[in-house]
Amino acid sequence: MRRLLNTLILFMLLGFAGLSFAEPSVALVETVTPAVPAPTAPAATPIEKGDTAWMIVATVLVILMVVPGLALFYGGMVRAKNMLSMLMQVFVIFSMMALLWAIYGYSIAFTEGNAFFGGLSKMFLKGITPESAAGTFSKGVYVPEYIYVAFQLTFAGITPALIVGAFAERVKFSAILLFMLIWFTFAYLPMAHMVWFWAGPDAYTDANAAETAGATAGFLFQKGALDFAGGTVVHINAGIAGLIGCLMIGKRIGYKKESLAPHSVTMTMVGAALLWVGWFGFNVGSNLEANGLAALVFVNTLLASSAATLAWMVAEWVTRGKPSMLGAASGAIAGLVAITPACGWSGPMGAIILGLVAGAICFWSVTSLKSRLNYDDSLDAFGVHGIGGIIGALGTGIVANPALGGTGVWDYVTNSVAEYSTAGQIVSQAWGVGVAIIWSGVVSFIAYKIVDMLVGLRVSEEVERAGLDVSEHGETAYNI
Repeated sequence: MRRLLNTLILFMLLGFAGLSFAEPSVALVETVTPAVPAPTAPAATPIEKGDTAWMIVATVLVILMVVPGLALFYGGMVRAKNMLSMLMQVFVIFSMMALLWAIYGYSIAFTEGNAFFGGLSKMFLKGITPESAAGTFSKGVYVPEYIYVAFQLTFAGITPALIVGAFAERVKFSAILLFMLIWFTFAYLPMAHMVWFWAGPDAYTDANAAETAGATAGFLFQKGALDFAGGTVVHINAGIAGLIGCLMIGKRIGYKKESLAPHSVTMTMVGAALLWVGWFGFNVGSNLEANGLAALVFVNTLLASSAATLAWMVAEWVTRGKPSMLGAASGAIAGLVAITPACGWSGPMGAIILGLVAGAICFWSVTSLKSRLNYDDSLDAFGVHGIGGIIGALGTGIVANPALGGTGVWDYVTNSVAEYSTAGQIVSQAWGVGVAIIWSGVVSFIAYKIVDMLVGLRVSEEVERAGLDVSEHGETAYNI
């Protein structure tokens, strides 16, 4: 334990040292609407109470997604001897990320630096007070910066927790915590900065001001990539990390030789339901305002997840003869993943199409693709979040087109919807997908290697057969 604590401290110091000299980027920008603005307004800026109240509710809903939602969804899919370990992993990862976010994460993600990393000007939340304000998507409309910090904290908390589903039932608890520290610092934070950091709508007063403001934005924002609530930052980012992990760690003992069936599909259904409810905070909250666009995001989120549930169920019914509860729950999550980047730009019919496509393709990815490539993604973190995130990110470029019922992209200089090019937007979306895959893949590979050298990744065969509950935590989920 002492060795682990020393290692954690070392990596925190290395992270601070490596990120404290960021310089502003000078690249040009295409005026787009990002998912989450981060500018700070003057202390005297009036705060919208209705928007603030909604953001508080949305933040609580995202916490509901993680604990208990994700914990129960994943926990039900593992064997009974590993149930408590899965609950513990999700619970502690979220708590750990919350502290890291307050110490340096928020500052690196949402302050001006270069195109890939922010600075440390708000480290330890320095300078943020109850009067501090953060911009929304409307000029002159602000919410308290503290609730913006808290809302973004929940995203930073759930994303690393998604990864553990890929290598469930076979990794040391200490290794997971050390990996998450490294991955959060060098994969999640730069992706959040690249996609979501910009100067805010009030900076776009004319073409020259827009060019100046754009030069300070994140790399993928400058490329015009749209990600309303985390298709690249959250789902592709975590999905790729999970895939790299399950490939490097290896298959579970008994994979394809003995039963590794979920011990409680009931728990998984309850977890999926909590995720679905909480996802309205995740997506609708990303609008930062309680207005008509928030209502559209709500409808899109509801329709996409419903469509994906049915698509997965039908695909399973046709290919396997019977529809399963586990499949329906997985389909709902696949639809929620796919609509996440598009929810603020798609029309309702576009959301249904995305859900149908995601449900069918994600079913194929967790059955045929996984079987053909022969990797053990225990709880299909990559098959649902990675593949679903890619579908949603690329699909955003299509469904956002106003000619197809989308909202288009708002030009803050002309205060109108900009001329839309589907081909051009798909190229921008491909930039987001490609960078997320490469960045997360490289950081994850290095992080797993470091962790393996320092504390070892995998538990012993004896521990794995006995189960992680007793071996790693000294207790069991059930005492019957």
